[in-house]
Amino acid sequence: MSNSNLFSPLTIRGLTLPNRVMASPMWQYAGERGYPTDWHLMHLGRMASGGTGLVMQEGTVVEKRARGTAGDLGIWDDSYVQPMRRLVDMIRSCGSIPATQLMHPGRKSRQQRPWEGRGPLEYSPDLWDWDEWELIGPSPIPVADGFPAPREMTLADIQMVIDSFVQAARRADEAGYEVIELHGAHGYLLHQFLSDVSNRRGDAYGGSFENRTRLLLEVTEAVRAVWPDHKPLFMRLSCVDEGTWTMADTIRLTRELMARGIDLIDCSSGGLGGSAVQGVRAAYGYQVPYAAELRRETGVLTAAVGVIVHADQAEAIIGQGEADLVAIGRELLYNPNWTADAAQKLGVLPNFELIPERMGFWLGKRAKAIKDFKPSTFEPA
Repeated sequence: MSNSNLFSPLTIRGLTLPNRVMASPMWQYAGERGYPTDWHLMHLGRMASGGTGLVMQEGTVVEKRARGTAGDLGIWDDSYVQPMRRLVDMIRSCGSIPATQLMHPGRKSRQQRPWEGRGPLEYSPDLWDWDEWELIGPSPIPVADGFPAPREMTLADIQMVIDSFVQAARRADEAGYEVIELHGAHGYLLHQFLSDVSNRRGDAYGGSFENRTRLLLEVTEAVRAVWPDHKPLFMRLSCVDEGTWTMADTIRLTRELMARGIDLIDCSSGGLGGSAVQGVRAAYGYQVPYAAELRRETGVLTAAVGVIVHADQAEAIIGQGEADLVAIGRELLYNPNWTADAAQKLGVLPNFELIPERMGFWLGKRAKAIKDFKPSTFEPA
């Protein structure tokens, strides 16, 4: 069908992705009591209709007490399955693969939305179930100055979190998602346990590398046990971050994750104490080297993310073996049809076969008509 690497299929377990473009999970802060709204249907649907192979729903919270903001999506109760199925059906109807990211904010719970400043959320009568909205973490260390310290989790809390991920995975399967990504990055709970900056525990879940990785590995093993064998399981990791966490640690951890059934690592960085790692400056494809090194050293499938905006840039990442997927985020907000546009720029799928026929038919006719136009046809007013 295509001589493009970006538009070649990728088979993972029993699932074949139609191309190598993944829509990154992007929080919309538009949930109502954890339920999706028409905004989510529009947001996910327009990326799916634009030809994106894998559409990853935003971080979806596994515990009611652990909501990042008032607008988070949740999957902590069976009542969320049917509304999520509506999103799944929309994505699938456009020819894309529906996926969801499961996460627990931990000490990053109860915060303002980004455009409100991301500060600690103060009590307001219009906030529902405030008393059940609890900050917990591996240790009583606040996320930053001016933020409240979380309550240090007990062993019972840890088991409750593991069980919550398991039940969330079961519900995700019932809703029809084909891929789950576990969020072990960006300073959220599983990442908090990994880092010696936020984890000062003295028990089996703190101290050594083996202990700090224990919760993430236990969650992975428990989720894989209930997630159907033919469906892929991804993990997002901050490959490097503040403190002592290095690429060597990520490589070591990835080998353990592969042994427990993780199929792909979504390679990011930072987030524990801020949005970026000190000394790492954003530039085109600045996090691609993490995906390339991890893939080379472990053989795991990887997704590259971070200022990937051009079709030829994405094509080169896949073609040079630096990653197996490119994860596009804000560029898809700017242009939800980025994937279809990339196909045209790379000279593949010329008849817009990538997108639903009700759109592709007319765009194909338009392209043929424009091709026949003579330059002198257009006369500015």
